[in-house]
Amino acid sequence: MATHAHLTQHTAVELKDLIAARSVSPVEVLEAHLQRIAAVNPKLNAIVTVDETGARAAAKRIEAKILRGEPAGVLAGLPVVVKDVTETAGIRTTYGCPLYKDFVPTEDAEVVARLKAAGAIILGKTNTPEFATGANTVNDVFGATLNPWNPEMSPAGSSGGSAVSVATGMAALGHGTDFGCSIRMPAAFNGIVGLRTTPGLVPNDPMPLIGDAGQVHGPLARTAEDAALMLDAMAGFSDTSPISVTPPWRSALDEVRSIGDLNGLRIGYVADIAAIGVDEEIAALCHSAAAALGETGARVEEISLDLSEGREAYKVLRGVWMVGQQFERLHLVDKLGANLAGNIRDGLQVTARDIAAAEQIRQRMWNRTRDVLRRFDVVVTPMSPVPPYPVAMNFPELVGGKKLANYIDWIAPAFLVTMLGLPAGSAPAGLTSARLPVGLQIIAPRLGEIRILAVARTLQRLRPIGAPVLA
Repeated sequence: MATHAHLTQHTAVELKDLIAARSVSPVEVLEAHLQRIAAVNPKLNAIVTVDETGARAAAKRIEAKILRGEPAGVLAGLPVVVKDVTETAGIRTTYGCPLYKDFVPTEDAEVVARLKAAGAIILGKTNTPEFATGANTVNDVFGATLNPWNPEMSPAGSSGGSAVSVATGMAALGHGTDFGCSIRMPAAFNGIVGLRTTPGLVPNDPMPLIGDAGQVHGPLARTAEDAALMLDAMAGFSDTSPISVTPPWRSALDEVRSIGDLNGLRIGYVADIAAIGVDEEIAALCHSAAAALGETGARVEEISLDLSEGREAYKVLRGVWMVGQQFERLHLVDKLGANLAGNIRDGLQVTARDIAAAEQIRQRMWNRTRDVLRRFDVVVTPMSPVPPYPVAMNFPELVGGKKLANYIDWIAPAFLVTMLGLPAGSAPAGLTSARLPVGLQIIAPRLGEIRILAVARTLQRLRPIGAPVLA
């Protein structure tokens, strides 16, 4: 069958409909994306392992199902990439760590198994910092991933490879994980939609910390509807997790589509939840985007929500998490990269008193935020306090001319939400004068994903930003 290059420009939902109508086959869709990868990936280094053989076999199986009239799943025939910290049977999974550069799992992580069961074609694995530790996508195995809007800039991290793959049409959908900012910040830096899901909504197995409410799996997509479609394949109860929950909706995509204008939705706009400052241009774009949501009938009000006391507490809880995640590798700490090893060593210095004090702060933050979310359906705030920064930098050092206290403070608007166990998404709010994307973070109560995606969908309609230079 002939390959149609334009297929990579379609949204996932559009491709799904074309495949279901038999206007195009899964094999044609796959070949178009493989050609796109060959043309674009060498310039950006987003996909680090491509499984052409496995993907072609899967596409043929899905195509045969469709031709027989059998149910093929909500993602039938859609090319999907998986972050390289998540296990994929028969496909190399390196965790961005030289110690695992040749590791090939024998079993899929549960979220990958769900994607396959939904008919997704797993194209391959995407770049990430070592064990997803860092907000810039670079490691000693594969090097750095570049931002398609400007290859001299960072795509953020740690799901930067997946975000770039989706933004440039190398994949219809991207899988990511989010502990500090790792889905939301790459979504913001690459001009797409990313969703940090409610802890427990998507299974985390295998996961060293089975009751952890920090790290979650979620979708990266070009549109809010695409993100909802992927969420439908990922979400659902699992007996592998003691915090697993069942979504209160039957289809996220149907729910999001059923919402027209945001008539009556109560939106609280917070200028700076972390009290670290925000770049002036970003602040103006996000304020304007929030105000524009009022044009669709939403009630938008500028409010105060200061969560800055959680910045030091997060470092404590992050340290404990790092030690727990890497417990089986503590004896190898000297062989790990400086960033990951430093986080582990910091965690090993944490005391029980430190943890208790951090949890007291988290409780106060929760009470404060809970009260706000009783008055507002969602809270929106700038996703990043800075625009995409040079890829050669490990992290930005200044926010609005003010020097940051440490290397993670710039992602505080994201990790403060993580501490609360709430879902949140990032959607494009506009472009800077340098034509770099800016994201608006949308925060909702637990299991508020539909609200988040409905706001993201409206924002994309009101403020389209187009495609990156290399898309």
